[in-house]
Amino acid sequence: METDLNALAVFALVAEERSFRAAADRLGVTRSAVSQTIRRLEETLGIALVQRTTRSVSLTEAGERLHREIAPAIADMRAALGNTEALGGRPRGLLRLAVSSIAEHFLSGPFLAGFAEANPEVQLDITVTDAEFDIVAAGYDAGVRLGEVIEQDMIALPIAGDERQLAVCAPAFRDRFGVPSHPSELASFRCIGWRPGPNVTPYRWEFAEGGKEFSVAVAPEITTNDMALMIKLAVAGAGITFGMEASFRAAIARGELVPILEDYCPFFAGFYLYYPSRRNVAPKLRALIEHLQRRA
Repeated sequence: METDLNALAVFALVAEERSFRAAADRLGVTRSAVSQTIRRLEETLGIALVQRTTRSVSLTEAGERLHREIAPAIADMRAALGNTEALGGRPRGLLRLAVSSIAEHFLSGPFLAGFAEANPEVQLDITVTDAEFDIVAAGYDAGVRLGEVIEQDMIALPIAGDERQLAVCAPAFRDRFGVPSHPSELASFRCIGWRPGPNVTPYRWEFAEGGKEFSVAVAPEITTNDMALMIKLAVAGAGITFGMEASFRAAIARGELVPILEDYCPFFAGFYLYYPSRRNVAPKLRALIEHLQRRA
């Protein structure tokens, strides 16, 4: 037996409206066309689905059961069609993003300002945070993180090229105290460290040698959770600090900081925009993805 799926959709409307005329109005067809469709469906199934009177329409027991079983599928199909139509709509609404504080390229003024200008109906709500959490459960549309800490079930798009972490200091500090020739010597130097919170152990500085990664637990004389302050302190000669090369690039270009231990600072996969693995992406997020791809 081959059943016309369109007839099931018509039947679902009749069941919802309890009216042939109302169903016909929603479909943009005549009442007679709806009545004939239901009659053909009943003939195909060999059982009455609808009880008709001059004043009302009700479902038989078989009709109630059929409607109960097909209603979820009909709702899913309507939702899928609605989502598909939305893909062609204008980007609009609140776009919530959770972004790592060291994602310099993404957080640069020109990148986000360009997106905002091109999409005036999208309101950006950006939380800059280095905490690792479930962005979906927290109600965010997308996040920006280093690739190594993104969950495997997410869609991830690279924001820029490979990144690396660097140890840096001011030229005056180098000239006065010298610099280590190997990361293992860092414990003998004044260092400026980072930690995300007051009750968390300072971040261990990560290096590599001969293809093998290792970390060094420096004993920082100054510790903070603010990269901007770390840079200011390093420029002022307070010690050696460590972080993403992009964070130091401007100060290095001005000659305020110099990189050290570069032979032990390999490149690795950089930052990614990531979002839930869904077939339908909202226009506001799609606009951000396309903006990113144009700037890549």
